[in-house]
Amino acid sequence: MKMVKPGVYFWQGNEACAEGAITAGCRFFAGYPITPASEIAEHMAKRLPQIGGIAIQMEDEMASIGAVIGASWAGAKAMTATSGPGFSLMQESIGYAFMTETPCVVVDVQRLGPSTGQATKCGQGDVMQSRWGTHGDHAAIVLAPNSVQEMFDLTIKAFNLAEKYRTPVIILADATIAHMREKITVPSLEEIEIINRKKPEADEKAFFGFEEVPPMPAVGEGFNVPVTGSTHNEYGIRFTADPMVHRKLVERLNSKIENHVEEIAEVETYNFDDCKIGIVSFGCTSRAVPEAVEEAEKRGVKAGYIRLKTIWPFPEKKVEIMAEKAETIIVPEINLKQLFYEVERASKGLAKVVPLNKIGGGELITPEELLNKILEAAN
Repeated sequence: MKMVKPGVYFWQGNEACAEGAITAGCRFFAGYPITPASEIAEHMAKRLPQIGGIAIQMEDEMASIGAVIGASWAGAKAMTATSGPGFSLMQESIGYAFMTETPCVVVDVQRLGPSTGQATKCGQGDVMQSRWGTHGDHAAIVLAPNSVQEMFDLTIKAFNLAEKYRTPVIILADATIAHMREKITVPSLEEIEIINRKKPEADEKAFFGFEEVPPMPAVGEGFNVPVTGSTHNEYGIRFTADPMVHRKLVERLNSKIENHVEEIAEVETYNFDDCKIGIVSFGCTSRAVPEAVEEAEKRGVKAGYIRLKTIWPFPEKKVEIMAEKAETIIVPEINLKQLFYEVERASKGLAKVVPLNKIGGGELITPEELLNKILEAAN
């Protein structure tokens, strides 16, 4: 068995993520076992050797992200997978990957924290860590699948975005989506867009500037490239005393993502621009929304939703449009209001924003609970 054949499969979410990575061209995986992400490492360990790739179990999560960054600079598309505690350990190196413009994919299958928390239970508590976990001014690209199909599709998209913008990309999954099994359709390779990083010409020397997204050489291709996490100029040379060098570099690193929010940020919407009660959700929680909205409409309440496939950069324009018509926006989350404050900010006081939160035991927010919240807000 090499590349998965087009067709219909019955896969676990973590398996779909691994196969999506392979389809996107991932040929290097480094990770450390952790619930509920371990099946990704197990599947990559089985599959990558079959297609000439490499999978390594490292001594910890810090070594894993370090290996992934090194593999990317050696020319490979590379990925790691972890959960909240391991994701915390990776943050310094994720900042290094951002500063050095290293394309790579980090999968965080969320569980309940803080600390070890309830290791086998589903949570959505890493929303802000995925955005602000590493220090300094940086932009984040974070994708949030809500089905096994999207574990496959959004993993491919994560690699495409990483390669296109030369940046780390995070897949913010959760234990429910990672461990559930669903029907998934794998299209033919001809139907799948695959993006590869831009390579330099033979005489190029500037790999950290002059262009919004500079070309990226690989180790061993004959280019002399310093790769430092310190402030550096367009040629990678370390400049830590010049404020203009730092400002120019960091503003470009942020703007190459912030200038393309409309291209990057993907949402699924229903009646979002003409509803009385709106809902903004993501991940496993969003699976309860369509049924609740349908039932609300049967009872005469005009409802709509925005489902975030991309959490960061945050699609604030869509939320503002919803807030212009809606009286109330409900934000259901399996955490204590992490996305809520972002929705509230984007709403600009145009609509009342109310939370619906649940944590502990891995309990999900049900369609009935969401419907009751909609009816309460409508009265």
